[in-house]
Amino acid sequence: MATAKDQEERQMDLEDMVTQFNTYEDFLDSQITAKDLCYLKDETMARQLVELGSLGTGKVVKRKDFDARKAARMVERTQQKKLASAGKDLQDNFLKALAVREEKNRNGKISTVIFIRDRNCRGHEVSAYIDYTHRLMNEDFEDYFSGKRKLLPRRSDLSYYNWHTSTPVGNSTPNFEVISDNPEGLLFKFKKDGKILNVDPYVCPGENSARYPIKTELYMQAVIFDHVFERRT
Repeated sequence: MATAKDQEERQMDLEDMVTQFNTYEDFLDSQITAKDLCYLKDETMARQLVELGSLGTGKVVKRKDFDARKAARMVERTQQKKLASAGKDLQDNFLKALAVREEKNRNGKISTVIFIRDRNCRGHEVSAYIDYTHRLMNEDFEDYFSGKRKLLPRRSDLSYYNWHTSTPVGNSTPNFEVISDNPEGLLFKFKKDGKILNVDPYVCPGENSARYPIKTELYMQAVIFDHVFERRT
């Protein structure tokens, strides 16, 4: 019967292995030598012997325990991760509006589209509709919220337009499909529920969507569109 000390040592071994190895197979392979493979001539068999404790250090770590602890580590890391806006002294209304929406965009409760119009480094007036959730997942927003960098339109955004060159660019994202051939103007289709977001300021933005013009010192113009995703029960 395993003592409390034995259980503690096994848990420590498990923690060390989960830290050191990305996958359970990596752990198994670390216990197998070239001599072992030369003798057994079967990698699968060698891995099975490691699992049984008959090869390698003799320490038995079950796959289900390794995978469960690895998954728990991922959850812990996600929970511990601070929001990019946390602790920042935000002065401008635009950054405050993004901060209020950051957590809900990260956890999928809302999906926000940001419209900004400003001038690029060449002095050209440019504008873009930005998928906030998509940018959050692919960029570090710490510098934006701290004021070290400025969030600017990109050609890779949902919709980008250079007013000097009259160059339009559209890109669908994992969250929105761009509908650019609509005769009444630009539309975005939310992929999770199929609802349409209409960015025309003179019409309703659509079901479960809202439009919020933002008074800001950072941009020539800024508007935020929020779409609430209703999960089917």
